[in-house]
Amino acid sequence: MTNTPDNKPVGGGSFSAVELDDEVLDATTDKSLSQGRIVLNRFLHHRGAMVSMVVFLIVVIVAFTSIGFGPFPGWWPHGYKTPMPVENGGRPTIGLFSWGNHPFGQDNVGKDYFALAMRGTQISIMIALVVGIVSTLIGTLVGALAGYFRGWVESLLMRITDMFIVIPLLILAAIIGQMTGSMGPLFLALMLGLLSWTGLARMVRGEVMSLREREFVAAADALGASSWRIIVRHILPNCLGTIIVNATLSIAAAILLETSLSYLGFGVRPPDTSLGLLISDYQTTFSTRPWLFFVPAFMILAIALTVNFIGDGLRDAFDPRQKGKVK
Repeated sequence: MTNTPDNKPVGGGSFSAVELDDEVLDATTDKSLSQGRIVLNRFLHHRGAMVSMVVFLIVVIVAFTSIGFGPFPGWWPHGYKTPMPVENGGRPTIGLFSWGNHPFGQDNVGKDYFALAMRGTQISIMIALVVGIVSTLIGTLVGALAGYFRGWVESLLMRITDMFIVIPLLILAAIIGQMTGSMGPLFLALMLGLLSWTGLARMVRGEVMSLREREFVAAADALGASSWRIIVRHILPNCLGTIIVNATLSIAAAILLETSLSYLGFGVRPPDTSLGLLISDYQTTFSTRPWLFFVPAFMILAIALTVNFIGDGLRDAFDPRQKGKVK
Protein backbone atom coordinates (compact mmCIF):
# COMPACT_ATOMS: atom_id res chain seq x y z
CA MET A 1 0.00 0.00 0.00
CA THR A 2 1.26 3.50 -0.82
CA ASN A 3 1.82 5.70 2.18
CA THR A 4 -0.01 9.03 2.25
CA PRO A 5 -0.18 11.78 4.89
CA ASP A 6 -3.57 10.40 5.97
CA ASN A 7 -2.56 6.75 5.72
CA LYS A 8 0.59 5.99 7.68
CA PRO A 9 1.78 2.46 8.41
CA VAL A 10 1.68 1.35 11.98
CA GLY A 11 3.61 -1.84 12.78
CA GLY A 12 2.86 -4.43 10.12
CA GLY A 13 -0.37 -2.87 8.94
CA SER A 14 -1.95 0.49 8.26
CA PHE A 15 -5.26 2.28 8.78
CA SER A 16 -6.50 5.80 8.36
CA ALA A 17 -6.90 8.41 11.09
CA VAL A 18 -10.61 8.50 10.26
CA GLU A 19 -10.91 4.79 11.04
CA LEU A 20 -9.07 5.37 14.33
CA ASP A 21 -11.49 8.13 15.29
CA ASP A 22 -14.43 5.84 14.46
CA GLU A 23 -13.08 3.09 16.69
CA VAL A 24 -12.63 5.52 19.59
CA LEU A 25 -16.17 6.85 19.07
CA ASP A 26 -17.63 3.32 19.00
CA ALA A 27 -15.81 2.39 22.19
CA THR A 28 -17.10 5.54 23.90
CA THR A 29 -20.64 4.89 22.70
CA ASP A 30 -20.55 1.33 24.05
CA LYS A 31 -19.68 2.68 27.50
CA SER A 32 -22.28 5.46 27.51
CA LEU A 33 -24.95 5.23 30.20
CA SER A 34 -28.55 6.33 30.27
CA GLN A 35 -29.66 8.94 32.78
CA GLY A 36 -31.50 6.30 34.80
CA ARG A 37 -28.38 4.14 34.96
CA ILE A 38 -26.28 7.09 36.08
CA VAL A 39 -28.75 7.91 38.86
CA LEU A 40 -28.85 4.25 39.96
CA ASN A 41 -25.06 3.99 40.04
CA ARG A 42 -24.75 7.18 42.06
CA PHE A 43 -27.30 5.89 44.54
CA LEU A 44 -25.58 2.50 44.82
CA HIS A 45 -22.26 4.24 45.55
CA HIS A 46 -23.78 6.28 48.40
CA ARG A 47 -22.58 4.34 51.44
CA GLY A 48 -24.92 5.94 53.95
CA ALA A 49 -27.95 5.22 51.76
CA MET A 50 -26.91 1.62 51.15
CA VAL A 51 -26.33 0.87 54.84
CA SER A 52 -29.63 2.55 55.69
CA MET A 53 -31.43 0.57 52.99
CA VAL A 54 -30.14 -2.71 54.43
CA VAL A 55 -31.11 -1.73 58.00
CA PHE A 56 -34.58 -0.55 56.92
CA LEU A 57 -35.24 -3.74 54.95
CA ILE A 58 -34.19 -5.85 57.94
CA VAL A 59 -36.59 -3.93 60.19
CA VAL A 60 -39.45 -4.32 57.70
CA ILE A 61 -38.81 -8.03 57.09
CA VAL A 62 -38.55 -8.88 60.79
CA ALA A 63 -41.62 -6.80 61.70
CA PHE A 64 -43.89 -8.27 59.04
CA THR A 65 -42.70 -11.89 59.17
CA SER A 66 -42.24 -12.39 62.91
CA ILE A 67 -45.84 -12.06 64.13
CA GLY A 68 -47.44 -12.30 60.69
CA PHE A 69 -49.61 -9.75 58.93
CA GLY A 70 -53.27 -10.15 58.02
CA PRO A 71 -54.00 -13.75 57.01
CA PHE A 72 -50.30 -14.66 56.86
CA PRO A 73 -48.91 -16.32 60.00
CA GLY A 74 -45.52 -15.48 61.47
CA TRP A 75 -42.65 -17.47 62.94
CA TRP A 76 -42.74 -15.88 66.41
CA PRO A 77 -44.62 -18.15 68.87
CA HIS A 78 -46.25 -15.37 70.94
CA GLY A 79 -49.03 -12.98 69.92
CA TYR A 80 -49.22 -9.32 70.82
CA LYS A 81 -52.70 -9.62 72.38
CA THR A 82 -52.26 -12.68 74.61
CA PRO A 83 -51.17 -12.22 78.26
CA MET A 84 -48.86 -14.92 79.64
CA PRO A 85 -47.34 -15.77 83.02
CA VAL A 86 -44.62 -13.27 83.83
CA GLU A 87 -41.11 -14.70 83.52
CA ASN A 88 -37.92 -13.23 84.92
CA GLY A 89 -39.89 -10.42 86.54
CA GLY A 90 -40.91 -9.18 83.10
CA ARG A 91 -37.29 -8.29 82.27
CA PRO A 92 -35.79 -9.02 78.83
CA THR A 93 -34.52 -12.59 78.51
CA ILE A 94 -32.16 -11.87 75.61
CA GLY A 95 -28.60 -12.95 76.26
CA LEU A 96 -25.27 -12.88 74.49
CA PHE A 97 -25.94 -16.08 72.55
CA SER A 98 -29.67 -16.65 73.04
CA TRP A 99 -32.98 -14.82 72.66
CA GLY A 100 -34.83 -16.47 75.49
CA ASN A 101 -38.60 -16.75 75.67
CA HIS A 102 -39.25 -12.99 75.84
CA PRO A 103 -36.21 -11.14 74.44
CA PHE A 104 -37.74 -7.67 74.97
CA GLY A 105 -39.45 -8.61 78.24
CA GLN A 106 -43.14 -8.43 79.08
CA ASP A 107 -45.51 -5.59 79.80
CA ASN A 108 -47.70 -4.99 82.87
CA VAL A 109 -50.14 -7.83 82.12
CA GLY A 110 -47.62 -10.32 80.72
CA LYS A 111 -47.88 -9.63 76.99
CA ASP A 112 -44.73 -10.41 75.02
CA TYR A 113 -43.09 -7.06 74.34
CA PHE A 114 -41.25 -8.26 71.22
CA ALA A 115 -44.61 -9.05 69.62
CA LEU A 116 -46.03 -5.70 70.77
CA ALA A 117 -43.02 -3.82 69.36
CA MET A 118 -43.27 -5.65 66.03
CA ARG A 119 -47.00 -4.87 65.78
CA GLY A 120 -46.30 -1.23 66.58
CA THR A 121 -43.60 -1.18 63.91
CA GLN A 122 -45.99 -2.67 61.36
CA ILE A 123 -48.66 -0.05 62.02
CA SER A 124 -46.20 2.87 62.06
CA ILE A 125 -44.56 1.79 58.79
CA MET A 126 -47.92 1.18 57.13
CA ILE A 127 -49.19 4.62 58.17
CA ALA A 128 -45.96 6.28 56.99
CA LEU A 129 -46.08 4.59 53.57
CA VAL A 130 -49.75 5.45 53.01
CA VAL A 131 -49.17 9.06 54.07
CA GLY A 132 -46.14 9.28 51.77
CA ILE A 133 -48.02 7.90 48.76
CA VAL A 134 -51.20 9.96 49.25
CA SER A 135 -49.37 13.22 49.96
CA THR A 136 -47.07 12.67 46.96
CA LEU A 137 -49.97 12.08 44.58
CA ILE A 138 -51.91 15.12 45.79
CA GLY A 139 -48.87 17.40 45.95
CA THR A 140 -47.72 16.38 42.47
CA LEU A 141 -51.17 16.91 40.97
CA VAL A 142 -51.76 20.30 42.61
CA GLY A 143 -48.25 21.54 41.85
CA ALA A 144 -48.35 20.40 38.22
CA LEU A 145 -51.74 22.00 37.54
CA ALA A 146 -50.82 25.27 39.23
CA GLY A 147 -47.45 25.51 37.49
CA TYR A 148 -48.66 24.67 34.01
CA PHE A 149 -52.01 26.42 33.66
CA ARG A 150 -51.18 29.53 35.71
CA GLY A 151 -53.88 32.24 35.87
CA TRP A 152 -56.95 31.60 38.00
CA VAL A 153 -56.10 27.90 38.30
CA GLU A 154 -52.80 28.73 39.96
CA SER A 155 -54.39 31.38 42.18
CA LEU A 156 -57.13 29.03 43.39
CA LEU A 157 -54.83 26.07 44.05
CA MET A 158 -52.15 28.15 45.77
CA ARG A 159 -54.68 29.88 48.03
CA ILE A 160 -55.98 26.45 49.08
CA THR A 161 -52.38 25.40 49.71
CA ASP A 162 -51.77 28.53 51.80
CA MET A 163 -54.85 27.73 53.90
CA PHE A 164 -53.35 24.36 54.84
CA ILE A 165 -49.91 25.87 55.46
CA VAL A 166 -51.00 28.61 57.89
CA ILE A 167 -52.63 26.07 60.24
CA PRO A 168 -49.99 24.13 62.25
CA LEU A 169 -49.91 20.59 60.91
CA LEU A 170 -49.81 18.91 64.32
CA ILE A 171 -52.90 20.78 65.55
CA LEU A 172 -54.85 20.07 62.35
CA ALA A 173 -53.75 16.41 62.43
CA ALA A 174 -54.77 16.12 66.09
CA ILE A 175 -58.26 17.38 65.27
CA ILE A 176 -58.59 14.94 62.37
CA GLY A 177 -57.13 12.13 64.49
CA GLN A 178 -59.61 12.79 67.28
CA MET A 179 -62.47 12.58 64.79
CA THR A 180 -61.28 9.55 62.83
CA GLY A 181 -58.92 7.64 65.14
CA SER A 182 -61.57 5.06 66.04
CA MET A 183 -61.96 4.16 62.33
CA GLY A 184 -58.62 2.36 62.24
CA PRO A 185 -54.99 3.08 61.31
CA LEU A 186 -55.56 2.95 57.54
CA PHE A 187 -58.26 5.64 57.59
CA LEU A 188 -56.07 7.74 59.90
CA ALA A 189 -53.20 7.40 57.40
CA LEU A 190 -55.44 8.55 54.53
CA MET A 191 -56.51 11.61 56.51
CA LEU A 192 -52.91 12.49 57.39
CA GLY A 193 -51.96 12.12 53.73
CA LEU A 194 -54.63 14.69 52.85
CA LEU A 195 -52.88 17.19 55.15
CA SER A 196 -49.22 16.63 54.26
CA TRP A 197 -48.95 17.54 50.58
CA THR A 198 -48.37 21.31 50.69
CA GLY A 199 -44.57 21.35 50.67
CA LEU A 200 -44.29 19.08 47.64
CA ALA A 201 -47.00 21.01 45.79
CA ARG A 202 -45.01 24.25 46.03
CA MET A 203 -41.80 22.55 44.89
CA VAL A 204 -43.44 20.81 41.92
CA ARG A 205 -45.15 24.08 40.94
CA GLY A 206 -41.77 25.81 40.77
CA GLU A 207 -40.27 22.99 38.68
CA VAL A 208 -43.21 22.94 36.27
CA MET A 209 -43.17 26.73 35.85
CA SER A 210 -39.55 26.49 34.76
CA LEU A 211 -40.03 23.49 32.47
CA ARG A 212 -43.13 24.83 30.68
CA GLU A 213 -40.99 27.51 29.05
CA ARG A 214 -38.54 24.99 27.56
CA GLU A 215 -38.31 24.26 23.85
CA PHE A 216 -39.47 20.63 24.04
CA VAL A 217 -42.74 21.73 25.68
CA ALA A 218 -43.31 24.34 22.99
CA ALA A 219 -42.60 21.71 20.32
CA ALA A 220 -45.07 19.26 21.85
CA ASP A 221 -47.70 21.99 22.03
CA ALA A 222 -47.06 22.95 18.38
CA LEU A 223 -47.55 19.32 17.34
CA GLY A 224 -51.01 19.34 18.92
CA ALA A 225 -50.37 17.42 22.14
CA SER A 226 -53.01 17.98 24.80
CA SER A 227 -52.18 19.75 28.05
CA TRP A 228 -52.53 16.53 30.07
CA ARG A 229 -50.21 14.67 27.70
CA ILE A 230 -47.62 17.43 27.94
CA ILE A 231 -47.79 17.40 31.73
CA VAL A 232 -47.71 13.62 32.12
CA ARG A 233 -45.37 12.62 29.30
CA HIS A 234 -43.00 15.59 29.02
CA ILE A 235 -42.94 17.70 32.19
CA LEU A 236 -43.45 15.35 35.16
CA PRO A 237 -40.71 12.90 34.08
CA ASN A 238 -38.28 15.82 34.37
CA CYS A 239 -39.55 16.48 37.91
CA LEU A 240 -39.13 12.86 38.94
CA GLY A 241 -36.03 13.48 41.04
CA THR A 242 -37.73 16.14 43.14
CA ILE A 243 -40.86 14.02 43.55
CA ILE A 244 -39.05 10.83 44.59
CA VAL A 245 -36.77 12.57 47.08
CA ASN A 246 -39.62 14.45 48.72
CA ALA A 247 -41.77 11.32 48.82
CA THR A 248 -39.00 9.52 50.70
CA LEU A 249 -38.53 12.34 53.18
CA SER A 250 -42.29 12.63 53.72
CA ILE A 251 -42.32 9.00 54.88
CA ALA A 252 -39.81 9.84 57.62
CA ALA A 253 -41.84 12.91 58.59
CA ALA A 254 -45.01 10.80 58.70
CA ILE A 255 -43.37 8.37 61.16
CA LEU A 256 -42.69 11.25 63.55
CA LEU A 257 -46.15 12.78 63.01
CA GLU A 258 -47.89 9.50 63.78
CA THR A 259 -45.69 9.03 66.84
CA SER A 260 -46.60 12.49 68.12
CA LEU A 261 -50.32 11.98 67.57
CA SER A 262 -50.38 8.54 69.20
CA TYR A 263 -48.32 9.82 72.13
CA LEU A 264 -50.84 12.62 72.66
CA GLY A 265 -53.75 10.21 72.37
CA PHE A 266 -55.04 11.39 68.96
CA GLY A 267 -53.59 8.63 66.78
CA VAL A 268 -53.87 4.84 66.86
CA ARG A 269 -56.29 3.57 69.50
CA PRO A 270 -56.35 0.32 71.51
CA PRO A 271 -56.77 -2.61 71.05
CA ASP A 272 -54.32 -1.94 68.20
CA THR A 273 -51.00 -0.28 68.88
CA SER A 274 -48.18 1.71 67.30
CA LEU A 275 -44.71 2.78 68.35
CA GLY A 276 -45.98 6.16 69.55
CA LEU A 277 -48.79 4.54 71.53
CA LEU A 278 -46.32 2.14 73.18
CA ILE A 279 -44.21 5.08 74.34
CA SER A 280 -47.32 6.82 75.65
CA ASP A 281 -48.59 3.71 77.47
CA TYR A 282 -45.30 2.92 79.18
CA GLN A 283 -43.77 6.35 79.77
CA THR A 284 -44.43 5.99 83.51
CA THR A 285 -42.21 2.89 83.65
CA PHE A 286 -39.12 4.80 82.48
CA SER A 287 -37.41 4.62 85.88
CA THR A 288 -38.47 1.09 86.86
CA ARG A 289 -38.61 -0.83 83.53
CA PRO A 290 -36.86 1.42 81.00
CA TRP A 291 -36.82 -1.22 78.25
CA LEU A 292 -40.57 -0.71 77.77
CA PHE A 293 -39.76 2.87 76.77
CA PHE A 294 -36.46 2.41 74.96
CA VAL A 295 -37.50 -0.42 72.61
CA PRO A 296 -40.19 1.55 70.68
CA ALA A 297 -38.06 4.71 70.91
CA PHE A 298 -35.13 2.88 69.30
CA MET A 299 -37.39 1.52 66.53
CA ILE A 300 -38.70 5.03 65.77
CA LEU A 301 -35.16 6.38 65.69
CA ALA A 302 -33.94 3.57 63.44
CA ILE A 303 -36.79 3.94 60.93
CA ALA A 304 -36.66 7.75 60.79
CA LEU A 305 -32.87 7.90 60.42
CA THR A 306 -32.63 5.18 57.78
CA VAL A 307 -35.41 6.69 55.65
CA ASN A 308 -33.78 10.12 55.90
CA PHE A 309 -30.41 8.72 54.83
CA ILE A 310 -32.09 6.94 51.90
CA GLY A 311 -33.67 10.27 50.94
CA ASP A 312 -30.26 11.98 51.13
CA GLY A 313 -28.81 9.31 48.85
CA LEU A 314 -31.60 9.78 46.32
CA ARG A 315 -31.17 13.56 46.43
CA ASP A 316 -27.44 13.25 45.71
CA ALA A 317 -28.09 10.69 42.97
CA PHE A 318 -30.56 12.91 41.13
CA ASP A 319 -28.44 16.05 41.54
CA PRO A 320 -26.66 16.65 38.19
CA ARG A 321 -23.95 18.66 39.96
CA GLN A 322 -22.72 15.56 41.78
CA LYS A 323 -19.42 14.25 40.45
CA GLY A 324 -19.51 10.90 42.18
CA LYS A 325 -17.98 7.80 40.64
CA VAL A 326 -20.16 6.21 37.99
CA LYS A 327 -19.45 2.76 36.58
